Amino acid sequence: MKFIYPAVFHRAEDGSYTGYFPDLEDCYARGETLEDAVEDANEAANNWITAELAEELIDLPPVSEISDIPLNEGDVVRNIAVTIRFYEGWDE
Repeated sequence: MKFIYPAVFHRAEDGSYTGYFPDLEDCYARGETLEDAVEDANEAANNWITAELAEELIDLPPVSEISDIPLNEGDVVRNIAVTIRFYEGWDE
């Protein structure tokens, strides 16, 4: 199953990037480049969603519209797609 959530990235003074998911509580990413931060965000979202599903939280948070996300100057938004492969008996 594919899940797509927006992540907001901000460039720090040292040139690295930090990111967060407005819809996924306490789910963050960072990287030396935007590409690295996006890759870290994909892994973070995958881990977050997998953990929530393992805790039997079937109703994942709704996805925010990008236009509804408050942004600061220089923020970059990327949609992060996570594919979770369910296996037989995953919900038992």
